[in-house]
Amino acid sequence: MATIKLNKQRAAQPPGTKRAPLRAGGIKRVHPTLAQAQAERAERAERNERDERRPRPGERAETGRPRRNPNDRGAPAARDERRGRADAHAPWPDERRPRPEARGVRPDERRPRPEARGVRRDDSRPRAETRGVRPDERRAGPVRAHGAPPRADDLRARAPRPAPRAPALPASAADELPRLSKRMSELGLASRREADEWIERGLVRVDGEVVDQLGARVHPGQRIEVDPIARSEQAKRVTILLHKPLGIVSGQAEDGHLPAATLVNAASRWSGDHQPMRFHPSQLRHLVPAGRLDVDSTGLLVLTQDGRVAKALIGADTKIEKEYVVHVAWAEQPGAADLKQAFPADRLEQLRHGLELDRQPLKPAKVSWANEQHLRFVLREGKRRQIRRMCEAVGLQVLALKRIRIGRVGLGEMAPGQWRYLGPFETF
Repeated sequence: MATIKLNKQRAAQPPGTKRAPLRAGGIKRVHPTLAQAQAERAERAERNERDERRPRPGERAETGRPRRNPNDRGAPAARDERRGRADAHAPWPDERRPRPEARGVRPDERRPRPEARGVRRDDSRPRAETRGVRPDERRAGPVRAHGAPPRADDLRARAPRPAPRAPALPASAADELPRLSKRMSELGLASRREADEWIERGLVRVDGEVVDQLGARVHPGQRIEVDPIARSEQAKRVTILLHKPLGIVSGQAEDGHLPAATLVNAASRWSGDHQPMRFHPSQLRHLVPAGRLDVDSTGLLVLTQDGRVAKALIGADTKIEKEYVVHVAWAEQPGAADLKQAFPADRLEQLRHGLELDRQPLKPAKVSWANEQHLRFVLREGKRRQIRRMCEAVGLQVLALKRIRIGRVGLGEMAPGQWRYLGPFETF
């Protein structure tokens, strides 16, 4: 490939001349003379000295007055320079607030004090008695403006209203009132033993007053309150459901038989219990059975620390059902294959209603055949060995007895000797 080179033609210059170098874009810098530099330096030093004497923002000037804003009232710097003041920002004497004489007001025309107007200092504001309010009815509150009329609520006494009290009763009627612990048990606040413990500790209030005397009696209309400390302790108490096996007694150990509480430990907890609560030995303290099972009976047993649960299950007025499955044999025909067909219907009706124990009639019960050898009992009471004694009264012999349900809580799939916690949303 061929390359073409072009030569630039330069302007013709006279011989013997040199081209001046270009500096700062071709602009020539002019340097000041020595006299001009000294004058500029002196002016700069004077300006710096003047600035140092001037007070900084937030400080006061040498005269003790606050620094003025130079933007106010024109240009004070020029005026100060004209008048020769050292402080450029202090107000002029003529800018201060003039005296009354300077404003055209004579001293005798000033506003007189209250004493000069014929009002004593102690009489400048009327007292409460002059406003129709007694001294003991004065209301503590914000001070009103002088001369303002009193409000209607200022004329009323603001003392707190006392709590309503029960009417006084004669001594004979007071002895018939229920005890405080019994009343708390009736209201479902706690069991009687638990209520007595709270009363001794001073955790119970009646109409706002602490009652710490056992045996105190209350009126049915009085208000009973329990301290939050007792409520929190009550919430920590546990209820345990145990599948009691044969040979274990419900309560205290007797005749060499272990109590049911000894089966409650971390190893025997049912694997199907998904409650987040962990077992601790302190949960065995005050753990009592709520409803018993004989040593020869099996099934669901409730152990609880909560007195409310115990009262609901074994109280005299309880309405919670308990269901049992009973293996029976007829004494008149011990080898009957189909006891359901052979057993008289009138005796089955006796089991349902019509029997009495210890000379007391029993409440109606639900009794039906589960299969040819087993009866199903649903009771609302729990006398000692009640089902066995009922069966003996109609000629039946109990071979095995198992409780499978208490209220809405069933035994489930727990094996004998296993236990679980009562869930927070489970109710009997």
